[in-house]
This record gives sequence, structure tokens and C-alpha cells, in this order.
Amino acid sequence: MRGYLRADGRKGIRDIIVVGYLVECAHHVAREIASPFQDADVHVIGFPGCYPNPYAQTMMERLCTHPNVAAVLLVSLGCESFDKWGLANSVRESGRPVRTVVIQAAGGTRKSVDAGRAFVAEQLKAREGAPTVPMDPSELIVGTVCGGSDGTSGITGNPAAGVAFDLLVEAGAACIFEETGELIGCEHIMAARAATPELGIELEKSVEKAARYYATLGYGSFAAGNADGGLSTIEEKSMGAYAKSGGSPITGLIKPGDRPPRGGLYLLDVVPDGEVRFGFPNINDNAEIAELIACGAHAVLFVTGRGSVVGSAISPVVKICANPETYRRMSDDMDVDAGRILEGKAGLMEVGREIRDLVLSLGEGRRTVSEELGHREFILTYKSFEPLGPACLPG
Repeated sequence: MRGYLRADGRKGIRDIIVVGYLVECAHHVAREIASPFQDADVHVIGFPGCYPNPYAQTMMERLCTHPNVAAVLLVSLGCESFDKWGLANSVRESGRPVRTVVIQAAGGTRKSVDAGRAFVAEQLKAREGAPTVPMDPSELIVGTVCGGSDGTSGITGNPAAGVAFDLLVEAGAACIFEETGELIGCEHIMAARAATPELGIELEKSVEKAARYYATLGYGSFAAGNADGGLSTIEEKSMGAYAKSGGSPITGLIKPGDRPPRGGLYLLDVVPDGEVRFGFPNINDNAEIAELIACGAHAVLFVTGRGSVVGSAISPVVKICANPETYRRMSDDMDVDAGRILEGKAGLMEVGREIRDLVLSLGEGRRTVSEELGHREFILTYKSFEPLGPACLPG
């Protein structure tokens, strides 16, 4: 593998220029700045809210200083509450070029777009032929999420992703599985895999918190599409979702924006702490993908049975299709046909190794299908989290 060496010593498998808007009022200007560079790795991300939120600030700081990011342009309307100068300083201190365009000060849309495009063009030119250095699999962080699950997801795609995770953890990588709301009923099984009894208790608490959160909302992480695909209960869905964690010991529990301190397997707790304040924890799959990337994920494994077309800004998304019929319909959007397991055309270990090898090949320049199709979806909303306790990252 090869990587782009950053000033903090981390390495990225992509060399992205980020255009980040800091309120919805600046979203259009950010898109216009990036529009001429669709064939280059210029990605738009942002926070739509107008009042401040520590979670959103942390997320934007982690995303703008992600190892896959080379330079950052921030786009501000000017009167929003986001701490744009604090964010710009964080990016600057990370060793990355950064510029902030304030629309109200620049003179409106056209002048802001012109200034932003000039910066992006300058950075793209500066990054031409950027050198790479050797990168070991132990330097990778990989996330996994499932979306559009059906009755095949827990039989093929998710356990195949779990095999890939076991192989990557064995090589020293950090792997992150998530969505405690889709692990309800599996908390005791999961706790038994914890590195310490204290961590096991924290894992159980995180799932219990999710169950309380969903009970307060009056609905859980179970969609009509899941039922149409043959799933009948949240516990049934949970068992399938749990399978993508593999069988390695669970090293730690983290929250959005927390970076794994070392290799191993981590659970990402995505359900906010405290009282229900901001509605559904993650309003779609891309919210979860963004949180995995904010934790440093170089790439994200996305398992689907019903079918999904999403990718993401910043880090490539590997699409693993669990259902052979879905794969035949949507093969142009899929990287891995895990449905072959169901049809007896491949074994679980074979597909798991294929996924592992695909992840490693991303560090050699391979592009995922979602990257080739230009999928750069992104969403960020309000949440609230408390700091990690000492039991969450033992040793």
C-alpha cells in the first residue's frame, strides 16, 4: 500500500480538497465553488445549523483534519454561530492549507465563488504529483455499516464483512462497527467479547441507552424496507447487523469523532447521551458513514440486501451486496457480490478475503464503484455526547 503522509504522521489513501460550508445559507456557494472540479477529488461537506453545537464542531474538525484530506476551504455566510476561526485554526495547526471565505465580507455569491475557486485551483496545482510513502495495513482504520438490510444480509454480506474485519484486525488495523440501536438483543453476547469486564459493562450500557432512546421516540431502527425484505423483529435485524463485527475481541468503545488509539475492534456508540433532544439519532445511512469517517476511517464497508447507491465524501465506500437478486439488478453500483455465498458459488472466507483485498487495493489507487459514479453524499445534524469514561478504552 501507499499513502499520503500528513504533518501529524498519519497517512491517507486519498488526497482530497474539502470545501466545507458552515451554515445552510452557504451551501449553494460551496457547491458552486466545487462544481468545475467534479473530475477532481474536491468534496463538499458542511453543517447546516445556525446555532452552535459542540458535536458538530468536533465532527467538522475531525473531518477537515482527516488523513485523506490535503487542504480545506471553509465557506461562511458570516453571521452564523459556528466557530469558523476555531475550525480554521485547527486545520492550520494540522499542517494543512486552509482559507475561509466569508460571503458577507467578500461581497456576495459571485465574488465568494470566484475567491473559492481560485483557492481550490491553487491547491489542486500544488498537489499535482504529490508524493506517497509506504503504508502498512496496521495504519488503516476501516468502518462498517449496513443499510437497506433484508433477510440475506445477516447470512452473507454482514458475516463476510466480519471475516474481512477479523483479517484486518489480525494485520494490526483498527476496525469500527456501529449503530447500537441495531444491536438491541445482542448486548450480552457482545459484552462477553470485551477486552475487560468493565468494558463489557460499558458496551451493555450503550445498547440499553439506545433502547431507551428509541422507546422515547416511539419507534426503533427498523424500517418498512427491512420488513419487505423478510426481517420480522429488531432482534432478528440485530443478529444480522452484529455479524459484521466478526469474531475478534472488542478492544474499546468510542463515540463520534473519537479516534481509535491503536489497532483492534471498536464499537462506535452513535446514540446521543442525555435526554432525547434532537430526534432520530441518525436520519439516514450517510449520517453514520460521516461519523465513522470522523473517527478516522480511511474506508467504509457498506453492506446492503435491498440495494443502495450512496457513497460518501472524504473516504471511499465499498458496497457489499448480500442478495444475489439485488446484485443482478444493481451490479453497476456494487463492489462485491456476497450473494454468491447464498447460491453456493463462493464460501464465506473467500468473500471475506475478497473484501479485505479490495480494502488494501484502495491504498494502491483502486477506486470504488461509488467513487467512479461520483457519489459524495454527506449529512451532519445536531447531537450531544459526554466524554468517554476510563473503562471505554482499557489498556
